[in-house]
Amino acid sequence: MIEVTNVTKRYGTHTAVDDVSFRVEDGEVVGFLGPNGAGKSTTMNIITGFLSATDGRVTVDGIDVLEDPIGAKRTLGYLPELPPLYVDMTVRDYLRFVARIKGVPKAERDANDEIMRTVGIDHVAGRLIRNLSKGYRQRVGLGQALVGDPKALILDEPTIGLDPHQIIEMRDLVRTLGERRTVILSSHILPEVSAVCERIIIISHGKIVASDTAENLGKALAGSGRLAVRIKADAKAARAVLDQVPGVQGTRVTGQTAAGTVDLEIDTGDSDPREAIFFALARAELPLLGLRSLEVTLEEIFLQLTEDDSDQEAG
Repeated sequence: MIEVTNVTKRYGTHTAVDDVSFRVEDGEVVGFLGPNGAGKSTTMNIITGFLSATDGRVTVDGIDVLEDPIGAKRTLGYLPELPPLYVDMTVRDYLRFVARIKGVPKAERDANDEIMRTVGIDHVAGRLIRNLSKGYRQRVGLGQALVGDPKALILDEPTIGLDPHQIIEMRDLVRTLGERRTVILSSHILPEVSAVCERIIIISHGKIVASDTAENLGKALAGSGRLAVRIKADAKAARAVLDQVPGVQGTRVTGQTAAGTVDLEIDTGDSDPREAIFFALARAELPLLGLRSLEVTLEEIFLQLTEDDSDQEAG
């Protein structure tokens, strides 16, 4: 549905995007992540036609964004980080205005009522946008992205500035919209990306450094399995037992939750010593209070893949 092929964007001697290629299939919800200055916003602006690439090609539903920008934009709905709202209009008039400038036939403009119901703003349709809360303005912005029933949505920080309740509502809404549309979602709220997106693309220094599910990226970066255990014992006694269990490659103390207990992290490589750990601790009469597998979080994945980007300028 959206295909980015060898896209490069240069500003003088500075290369903001460097030979980037990826594909987002029909109906796929993809998270697009990168630190400030990594080229994320530039890439999204090239996809939406707001910027032209120095080299490379972008197609949306088979339409070249450079050769037929109007045709490509008809298939896209775009919610930028700062929604393009005319605050002196009512919500209904604003969406009608958007429909006109998008060239939506007059007979189809009644679909705006359905859009307002979908994003939860139908009850404020007659209010001036300037009088709406940040959360409702964001919903209006999402509503304008849906005008014309686009096949794909590009959402740049759709929950920025929202309170926790509004973030959950917006997350659920994006998940629902993704059931029948292609969605590229950019966000700095990484748990949000994990909850909504099927695949994650990470850009660093203008290059794609990862493209996979969070689970697969975590497995690849972890390199080995990890377990978290809580034992009713002191650290020395617990480690003395665990270090003798086959499959345990290393242990380290991570804290103490309550008096008389110790929390440890265990490296297990490719083995699964959970049963052996249970029986070894039982024989030593050290009660096992908790045991769970540890996965690499999306935050850890992101930091590991972009750790050199912290000093970059915005791009």
